[in-house]
This record gives sequence, structure tokens and C-alpha cells, in this order.
Amino acid sequence: MNTANPTAHPEGSIDTDVLGSLLLIGINRPAKLNGFTPKMFRELGEAYTRLDDDPVLRVGVLHAMGDHFTAGLDLPTIAPLMQRGEKAVPPGLVDPLNLDMDGYRRRTKPMIVAVKGITYTLGIELMLAADIVVAADNCRFSQLEVKRGIMATGGATLRMAERAGLGNALMHLLTGDEFGSAEALRLNFVQKVVPAGSELDEALKLANAIAAQAPLAVVATRLNALKAVEHGPIEAMREFIDTQQRLSRSEDAAEGVRSFVERREARFQGR
Repeated sequence: MNTANPTAHPEGSIDTDVLGSLLLIGINRPAKLNGFTPKMFRELGEAYTRLDDDPVLRVGVLHAMGDHFTAGLDLPTIAPLMQRGEKAVPPGLVDPLNLDMDGYRRRTKPMIVAVKGITYTLGIELMLAADIVVAADNCRFSQLEVKRGIMATGGATLRMAERAGLGNALMHLLTGDEFGSAEALRLNFVQKVVPAGSELDEALKLANAIAAQAPLAVVATRLNALKAVEHGPIEAMREFIDTQQRLSRSEDAAEGVRSFVERREARFQGR
């Protein structure tokens, strides 16, 4: 799929396209290695909020225009916000970093990320905040905030350690070194590595497979798995009976039984 559309806006943009029940979210500032400005942060939050609020949409796919995913923050435009302690995403929207901050919503629907080329700082944090990551085999990852005199505050200090163990996380967090797709796969930062140029197609294939399942069950399953990671298995298990009872009374559950009896693909409506 072609993602080479150039942006006309000097501050970049976040472009969205709907493909059936998928929302494609494109980072579009390739002339500046897709470096994020406040405008792009705001539009990204708006796109994530659209995914959650539109009942037609079932899965989001985050990707980038040009040859690289993102070099991270456009520091000259973002630094003043950091110094004032302000957030670039307006309150009330879904937080693309999914950090459960006061005043922000958490995403409920699945998000798949396709990364390629340079994927620095914010790029790693966006993919770790998503659910499934497909990486091109030419990725160059770096969580290099320590090289700029700041700390990663978009979730890397939390999620890198959770995925890879504390030692592996600190090896990359404290050196700011660059590593490739094979290392990212070893550390469970990405789930698939594919030849460069095919990462978006593979992400779309996964997104369509998820979108074909029962939407209520997909959301409930994702949230329960997230709760297990963040609050422990005991808290997640406490939801089993109530959640299963609610799902089993849905129209989708009835359709699931009918499709099994009739030996056909289910047609789920999210009800």
C-alpha cells in the first residue's frame, strides 16, 4: 500500500482513512522524519478518539508516510510545553500513549502499529502503547532521551521493563543506543518482523482478522488482558463471571452459536 503522500503543512498532520471497519491513522511529516509537533499530537488524540467513538470502526492501524515512522519529538516546538508542564494532547480526548492520566480517556478498541526505518523515542512509546506491532526489517530503534538531558515520559520506562525485563530495558534506556528489528523482536517490543515495504499490508491483514470477530468480545478480551498486566491476574479474574454473563446475553453471542450450527462465517454487529 502506498504511504508516500507528502504533507503540505509545515507543522505536519495526522491523516485518517476509513477502510471498511478499520481506521488508518497516518503520521504525515516525512520531510522532517515525521517529527511530532503540538499540532500533530492534537490531531493524533482526535484520531484515537474517533476510533473509540465511532461504532462502525473496530480496529485502528497507525502507520507513517515516507521512509520512516518517526524521529520522535520536534523538540523546538515541544520543549516550551515540557517546561510549562503542559500536555500536547487536549484533555478529554483518548490518550494515544494510554497512560491513564487524569483528564484523559483510555482507548478501548484494538490498535495495530506498522513501523519502519527510524523509530525513535515517541515512536517506540506509541508502539508499546498499542496492542500489536508489525516492524519492517529495516527499523532503527532508539529511546535516546538521556542524550538530550530529559527522561522518557511516554511510557517507555514502564513498558520496556514490563516486556523485556529490567536489565534489558535499562541497557537501552540508559545508553540511548540504536538497535534493530531483530533485537526489538527478542525483547517483545514488536510481534512480527517483515520485509520493508510490507509492514502496512501485514498490519492491515491482522486488523481485518480482528475486525471480523465479535466487537464486544474483542474489547472485553483486550481490557481484561490489560488489567491483568497493570493490576495483576487476581483483579482480572474477578471480572470473568460478570463479563462472560454480559457477553453471553448479546446478539453477537447468539450469532456465534447460529454460525457454528449452520457452519458459516459469523456476521457480528457489535450488539
